[in-house]
Amino acid sequence: MTGSTGVRQALPRDAAGIVLCLDALGYVSPCSDVVCRLQALIDSDLDEVFVCEKDEGIVGMASLHTIPLLHRPGYLVRITSLAVRPGFQRQGHGRRLLGAIENWSMAHGASRVEVTSGDHRPLAHRFYEMAGYAAEERRFMKHLNAMT
Repeated sequence: MTGSTGVRQALPRDAAGIVLCLDALGYVSPCSDVVCRLQALIDSDLDEVFVCEKDEGIVGMASLHTIPLLHRPGYLVRITSLAVRPGFQRQGHGRRLLGAIENWSMAHGASRVEVTSGDHRPLAHRFYEMAGYAAEERRFMKHLNAMT
């Protein structure tokens, strides 16, 4: 492991590095699409994107969305993606990204943070459990025919 590692808010110029991270999760998108989505998230008061970088460039990324709650005080922060590039996993980058999300969430009045993870990702489930996240509730989803 060379150089120092830092987590910061993402910038549009980080799109190519974010693409590499999302590829690691199986989400393949052209860089131009990620640039557009990233800019929309950066411009939003309810969203945030963090990157973890080393001398080698962007090695991890995480995005979140803030949901105002009607039934209780505060907000729910949903982690919408968290990925660390192969070759950089198990080096603390994911924990650094989670820390940034949790600090941001507390500073913005969130009462809880949630993350969903596909059933086919048992290593991710272990990662979240080791970070203090517990499996709670059930999520029901209906896929619509709209373009996403």
